[in-house]
Amino acid sequence: MLTTARAVRLELRMGFWCEAIASYPETEQTFWLGSHPAATPRPVMRWFRTRAGHIADQLDEPAAAIVRHWLTDQAEHEHALALLVNGELYAHTIHEDSLR
Repeated sequence: MLTTARAVRLELRMGFWCEAIASYPETEQTFWLGSHPAATPRPVMRWFRTRAGHIADQLDEPAAAIVRHWLTDQAEHEHALALLVNGELYAHTIHEDSLR
């Protein structure tokens, strides 16, 4: 039987770790908005789309519109999926004034 810590380390080696983070680069403040382990790239994208929808609901309209556009950008989702399938990282940054 695996201990919890061992199981998490094993899971991460065999899958993906997703994070949503907000930061103010000027002040180096960082805010954790959520994370999720996923075994394959498709659940990664599913989690990001769900989390992005929640985040969009909390942003001012100009930034929310950018997030909502990403939510419907099938070409970008396919690009992200291709990167993840190849073991590469995917990041998408949304800019709202000084917040990233």
